Amino acid sequence: MLEKESNISCRIRDLLEEYNPNIVVITGHDAYYRKRGEIDDITSYKNSVYYVEAIKEARKYEKSHEKLIIIAGGCQSDYEELIKAGANFASSPKRVNIHALDPAIVASKMSLADATKEIDLKGILEDTKYGKDGMGGIITKGTMYVGYPR
Repeated sequence: MLEKESNISCRIRDLLEEYNPNIVVITGHDAYYRKRGEIDDITSYKNSVYYVEAIKEARKYEKSHEKLIIIAGGCQSDYEELIKAGANFASSPKRVNIHALDPAIVASKMSLADATKEIDLKGILEDTKYGKDGMGGIITKGTMYVGYPR
């Protein structure tokens, strides 16, 4: 679903109720503006505040980090605020530009990870273009239930 960053928090609840996903990716454009203020001031970022609001709304819908995996942020996003808001994964710990597919890579890895075991966080992040500089996250479990035989 394509939505302007400023509208995401208003639409996320309806989208979550309609689709009931296990994984949601909240991404778009972002930037850190050094001239606006310090790195820990969310007003120094183009769109991080909108991602934080959307994450908080999504966590009102589902509080569990294992029932709803949230991947959020864009290039140079305020990583710490996104994680504090409730994201499982976020960009950008080193305020670098991420590859557009990095959030999708993390989402696909999580969709195929075993729901009964903790993920290999370092391994997942190493598969993104800029690794731990571009994406970070918390240890959680995947979403796939593995059966035998497949």
